[in-house]
Amino acid sequence: MVDYHSAGQPYPYGGNGPGPNGDYMAQEDDWDRDLLLDPAWEKQQRKTFTAWCNSHLRKAGTQIENIDEDFRDGLKLMLLLEVISGERLPKPERGKMRVHKINNVNKALDFIASKGVKLVSIGAEEIVDGNAKMTLGMIWTIILRFAIQDISVEETSAKEGLLLWCQRKTAPYKNVNVQNFHISWKDGLAFNALIHRHRPELIEYDKLRKDDPVTNLNNAFEVAEKYLDIPKMLDAEDIVNTARPDEKAIMTYVSSFYHAFSGAQKAETAANRICKVLAVNQENEHLMEDYEKLASDLLEWIKRTIPWLEDRSPQKTIQEMQQKLEDFRDYRRVHKPPKVQEKCQLEINFNTLQTKLRLSNRPAFMPSEGKMVSDINNGWQHLEQAEKGYEEWLLNEIRRLERLDHLAEKFRQKASIHEAWTEGKEAMLKQKDYETATLSDIKALIRKHEAFESDLAAHQDRVEQIAAIAQELNELDYYDSPSVNARCQKICDQWDVLGSLTHSRREALEKTEKQLETIDELHLEYAKRAAPFNNWMESAMEDLQDMFIVHTIEEIEGLIAAHDQFKSTLPDADKEREAILGIQREAQRIADFNSIKLSGNNPYTSVTPQIINSKWERVQQLVPKRDHALLDEQSKQQSNEHLRRQFASQANIVGPWIQTKMEEIGRISIEMNGTLEDQLNHLKQYEQSIVDYKPNIDLLEQQHQLIQEALIFDNKHTNYTMEHIRVGWEQLLTTIARTINEVENQILTRDAKGISQEQMQEFRASFNHFDKDHGGALGPEEFKACLISLGYDVENDRQGDAEFNRIMSVVDPNNSGIVTFQAFIDFMSRETTDTDTADQVIASFKVLAGDKNYITAEELRRELPPDQAEYCIARMAPYQGPDAIPGALDYKSFSTALYGESDL
Repeated sequence: MVDYHSAGQPYPYGGNGPGPNGDYMAQEDDWDRDLLLDPAWEKQQRKTFTAWCNSHLRKAGTQIENIDEDFRDGLKLMLLLEVISGERLPKPERGKMRVHKINNVNKALDFIASKGVKLVSIGAEEIVDGNAKMTLGMIWTIILRFAIQDISVEETSAKEGLLLWCQRKTAPYKNVNVQNFHISWKDGLAFNALIHRHRPELIEYDKLRKDDPVTNLNNAFEVAEKYLDIPKMLDAEDIVNTARPDEKAIMTYVSSFYHAFSGAQKAETAANRICKVLAVNQENEHLMEDYEKLASDLLEWIKRTIPWLEDRSPQKTIQEMQQKLEDFRDYRRVHKPPKVQEKCQLEINFNTLQTKLRLSNRPAFMPSEGKMVSDINNGWQHLEQAEKGYEEWLLNEIRRLERLDHLAEKFRQKASIHEAWTEGKEAMLKQKDYETATLSDIKALIRKHEAFESDLAAHQDRVEQIAAIAQELNELDYYDSPSVNARCQKICDQWDVLGSLTHSRREALEKTEKQLETIDELHLEYAKRAAPFNNWMESAMEDLQDMFIVHTIEEIEGLIAAHDQFKSTLPDADKEREAILGIQREAQRIADFNSIKLSGNNPYTSVTPQIINSKWERVQQLVPKRDHALLDEQSKQQSNEHLRRQFASQANIVGPWIQTKMEEIGRISIEMNGTLEDQLNHLKQYEQSIVDYKPNIDLLEQQHQLIQEALIFDNKHTNYTMEHIRVGWEQLLTTIARTINEVENQILTRDAKGISQEQMQEFRASFNHFDKDHGGALGPEEFKACLISLGYDVENDRQGDAEFNRIMSVVDPNNSGIVTFQAFIDFMSRETTDTDTADQVIASFKVLAGDKNYITAEELRRELPPDQAEYCIARMAPYQGPDAIPGALDYKSFSTALYGESDL
């Protein structure tokens, strides 16, 4: 006996299989050959093969009873081959001798071999001797060649095709899951599902139970025998009581069902083609609708946002403007990033849609007016311009309001000091005390008036400063300018009155002075020295309480230096104070020494020693307060300088990193090594590495927010602003996404067109060779050179120029002057592959219509899935031909419209 388990042994039943090269149905080799002699399997094969042979032999008016005995003389074997092939075999020998039988069997085996089946180890002697194994193997080879080999379903054939056909037909039925030709058929539901799918009136499928396999099997076998002319080839009990039914017996039985329903199979194939075309069209329509909605939403958001960014309505207070700035930051952090992602996704969806349309030989998608990708880019550019202008305006407004608040406070301080000084001065100048005064009193009044005039002149600068501040507040459009102007006008009017009254009183005193001569020199000297010293102290107090605003460490250090210089003058000022107080003490000493009774205070001045000491004490108190304020501001500016350096340090790392990644992506998109899947995985890993870098951007955003909250407006330590970083980051994300999308589209093109990896690499190599500047696109001359290298006749003559112009119109329909790699791949794929056409779809519809020139809604609903049937019915125009009937639909114009005018 031959050992079929050893390597290199022939086909299990004694042949290499029924294929022309001896390897047809080679997958049968993996069946368990030890079970070939299993009694249960042999019993099933005998019954099934006998029934199958009789289903054909009865056409010739005969049959067999014992499969390994009735074929021994070769006569019925030759008759069987003539029936199933439709051909005549050589005339058999009618003798009864062994040699006659061997010759007849050899004629049958030779006929089988002539059909492309190489028989190895199956000899006529084994058949004549009644070898059961060889006889069953021979019959199985005949079944494979004449009943199973020609089965073809969706580009699969033989066993795989038959299995796929069963899976397609039984897919809608519950409790049916056909995965093989043995245990998947034990419960009988699969047999009943096949019959019900094609002849639903014969089977009440919903009444069948999975737990009653014998009833199910008998029901299917009896219905098939009675109504489908398929003989009963197996017993239900044999199948149920076997752990694994014989695969060849089941395949033989199922192939009879396939041939019985082969007519319906052709209709299904035609329906599948139509479903495939309609599914592509429906998917494209859904993508178009999604693009239109996403584009409309994005444009509407841009339309709503730009007026808000272009609103330049100023606010009255710095708090209101800071709220606007916070709203703008919230827009930047929360509202804009999702829209950036939507814009990127929109471009990716548009490119993917156009690629799918090209691959399915459909016209290019043209969005509604105003919703092109270029329209969205223009709107986005307008948005970013408005955004940049709005941020600059906000910062300038905050600076202006900050300056206004400082000036307004300074105005109020100086005005209050001046008003306090002028209080009572007008009444004093209007006094007539000189009319009853003594000569000494008059001289005292004269000296006092001179001191007042000196004081008045010293206050002239303050009045001018108040007027200048008010003028600046008006020029900067301060919101409370009316009250400032009113107060300033009142001060100026009062100042004019004081000047006029001062002049009048001086004239009166000078007129009386000729009558008065006595003078108290010490009091006069005191008054003259005390007045300017008092003014100095008042100025010092004003300066020590003066508000300041600085933006840099250098500015605060300048103020600290000026304050230190002021403190260095305090010892001399203290000496001057002691000298002035010494004059007063000396006058008192002389008066006491000469028993002179002084009448009250110094008649020449109102500045008493108590006032001088009080103001000097106040100056002494204000100096440390000023020290503290300056040190606090110095600490603040040092903190601001730290924030500047912190931001600059991070920005000087992130900025070059983004630029480097942009250059690397450009290099990767040009060099592209390995398979497209490898490239895609590499790009996605690269994209993930970029996404993983996001915390550095977030850290920079946090540092930038601290800078803005500290109102820091410049940074000399870096050339990068946060806006530069944001724009670069968004461009980096968009670029890697686009590059990934290009590779995905190349994979889609390769798979849809059947382009091999080697062809893709050859196309890439040719493209890169002529892409001299590595820009990812070819100019017209570079593209022409590339075509010539690929064998296209586009030389510089009339015919070559015409062919080149035709090709350019295909790869560059927008006349942009460049040819992208995707357009190049699309062109080469169209040149090297084939796609569905309108004629093929029309032919498929004609099969469903039974060769009629029209089709009805009932036929569409019967042959197509419900959604695609209704899709066709809604779009097909009524048929207008001479053979039209009510409800006839024109499938030809519908099929042509699917492919646009290019296929008309």
